[in-house]
Amino acid sequence: MTFEIDVLIVFSDHDNQPNGWVDSFRKYFNTVLSYLSGDQLKVVLKGEYDTITSPSLDNAGVLITILSPEAAKSPNCRGYIQRFDLATRETAAIVTRMFKVYKSPVQTQDQPPELRNLFGYDMFNLDIETGEAKSFTSYFTDEAEQQYWMEMVDLCFDIHNTLQFLKQGKSLNDVRNLFGNKPVYLAQTGYDLTVQRNIIHRELQRLGYTVLPRQSLPGELPDFERVVKEDLAQAGLSIHLIGADAGLIPSGTDKSAQELQNQLAMERGLSARERNEEFPRFIWITSQLTQAGERQRKFIEGLRRDVELSEGAEIIQSQLEDFKSILREELFDTFEKQNHEEHSGHSAYVIFDKADTALASPLLEMVERTGVKVLQPDFERDLLSLRQQHIEHLRRLDVAIIFQGTMTDQWVRMKVLDLLKAPGFGRKKPLRAKAVVCSYETLPGGGRFGDERLTIIGGKPLSSSAISVFLNQLKE
Repeated sequence: MTFEIDVLIVFSDHDNQPNGWVDSFRKYFNTVLSYLSGDQLKVVLKGEYDTITSPSLDNAGVLITILSPEAAKSPNCRGYIQRFDLATRETAAIVTRMFKVYKSPVQTQDQPPELRNLFGYDMFNLDIETGEAKSFTSYFTDEAEQQYWMEMVDLCFDIHNTLQFLKQGKSLNDVRNLFGNKPVYLAQTGYDLTVQRNIIHRELQRLGYTVLPRQSLPGELPDFERVVKEDLAQAGLSIHLIGADAGLIPSGTDKSAQELQNQLAMERGLSARERNEEFPRFIWITSQLTQAGERQRKFIEGLRRDVELSEGAEIIQSQLEDFKSILREELFDTFEKQNHEEHSGHSAYVIFDKADTALASPLLEMVERTGVKVLQPDFERDLLSLRQQHIEHLRRLDVAIIFQGTMTDQWVRMKVLDLLKAPGFGRKKPLRAKAVVCSYETLPGGGRFGDERLTIIGGKPLSSSAISVFLNQLKE
């Protein structure tokens, strides 16, 4: 399939004022998505390019709705959503073509019906103590790194997969379940553990696991139980992250979604045992429970002491990294031993764009001459495999060198953000050093790229001694 518009973004004008929140979203979204696709895609805001927007919207590949209370009430936004839903129903049963991004919280019942069952991407900051939600206006803070950018990467990755399927006819199972493993049920949790859940979600996807559920869970108890049971029946194990926030409480019960998912997973495990099968269940309980309500505290205490609630489960209350190590032992270690090249000594990951391959060649030779192992992009790979290789290099590197040839400062900032995200991809050791190699005659400070700790190396021609001095930090 071909489209005049790859991604159409629908929003309330209120949400783009006064700070241009939607304009910033489109800029960053377009940068990340174009990187994943290897091409510049057409990302259009509603109201732009009216001459190419057909009344039925059948010329758009994907629709993103920026959700806020104002957008949920907007007849204009609802009209776009309804027309797009009608135009894409033939493929909707196969692949999700509508996505919702929360600029601020909106109750499920207040959302347009077409969006209620979709998984949402939370791009706001919620104060757990006060319950106050705030939109991001600064995008390079610690809070933005933990929430806004993690959600942005996940959104772009999911939309990239959808567009790849629509344009190339490639099965989503081929993309997401590379190694033939059974899906993993990663239980939906409260807002306080959104970041932790996203970290686990990405690591599962990186190893080719399909992660369920794929959409937001229904708000009515019968539908909730039906959807969870269907997903658990497909899964080979379940993972539950329990925090202070109880999260969704479906209509028709006083139990939270966390309690219900745990109960249904326990029943799934008992059923498997009757058939002499295994259904492991892993429960992680955060230590940050000071804000937990009475009901949530009782649920957590029950997990700790109640044999029935915890039957068939491994319960861990420790640092998230310890919990991830246990999961890796169950899921990841065998794969990594078989598929990842073992190496000794120090390594430097030289990050550059395909367009700068020739320009980066002298730098690669300089690094190799120092005896340091060079990690670099393999542009012969397909896009998904290239992304997986990038993440693997982020996990293994000792030092990082970002080469800026013809690329913009914004491209460099995105690479710097990837370095910051490396622990979320399973990196265990600290990064020894990081540098940007560029061709500026007057070298900028690292703060220009969002990180004052960057070493900036430049000059024409590039000095091999400067590279050697930088890499000597590996000997310290």
